[in-house]
Amino acid sequence: MMSKNPEFNSYPDENGGFRVRSERALALKKLGRFMKKTLFFMFFSFTSIASAQDDLRARYGVNDIYSKIVDNKGSGEERLYGVRNARLLLKTVLRGGANNYYHRSNPRSNTNPLPEDGLLNLCREGFTSAIYLYETNYASASKLVSCETREGLKNELRYFNYPYAKSDSPQKTLELIYKHLTESRGSLYLHCWNGWHASGFMSAISLIQFCDWKAEDAVTYWDRNTDGVNTDPGYETIRKRIRDFKTIPGLNISNDLKRDVCIE
Repeated sequence: MMSKNPEFNSYPDENGGFRVRSERALALKKLGRFMKKTLFFMFFSFTSIASAQDDLRARYGVNDIYSKIVDNKGSGEERLYGVRNARLLLKTVLRGGANNYYHRSNPRSNTNPLPEDGLLNLCREGFTSAIYLYETNYASASKLVSCETREGLKNELRYFNYPYAKSDSPQKTLELIYKHLTESRGSLYLHCWNGWHASGFMSAISLIQFCDWKAEDAVTYWDRNTDGVNTDPGYETIRKRIRDFKTIPGLNISNDLKRDVCIE
């Protein structure tokens, strides 16, 4: 007869006999169950943020890439207060400007990054990245904003600086957008000062890269979203950059994903 050992438990097997299991093995099995539950909860919490923001069309009631969610003076969708001339670009990407000059409580020069309440409101809306396309005063802005979303979930917004005039900024911008499209990273806001020229350029090449747009169609898109501020001869430089853009092979997305994220 087996003597009792506090480190072992016995349990019946399929043949009516008994097997012996160590307390260490039982503890490891319980730990494994706990870890599985913990990982499942972490995964569910993360994807809840992403899925809640997955389709900005439904969230903001806009179904095209020309209509404004927020207007030139920062009015419109109050949940996004702090941005200007905000429009859809892709299913999880908005483009626009920063509401500084017309800010109702803290007006300042137009040539600035997003105001702090703009960053916080984007975070609360589930955005996890924002890109500022000029260098001016970026050093004064928050680079990481933590918040609780309006759905009650923890979120973090990272604020990047990819000045559109720099030669490596188009690729950096497209790489970040690509990660958002392929890795369920939540929503992204791409912006300049007014939401017309620099953000329009990055948006135009995004449509070429991810949605198979022709260059001339992308140029027309850029012009249409400048609100008429496109007559200066200097803007021809931007049109030329759009026409000269070549897609980046490593950032191609599948046809199924194109159908999901591209907006006609």
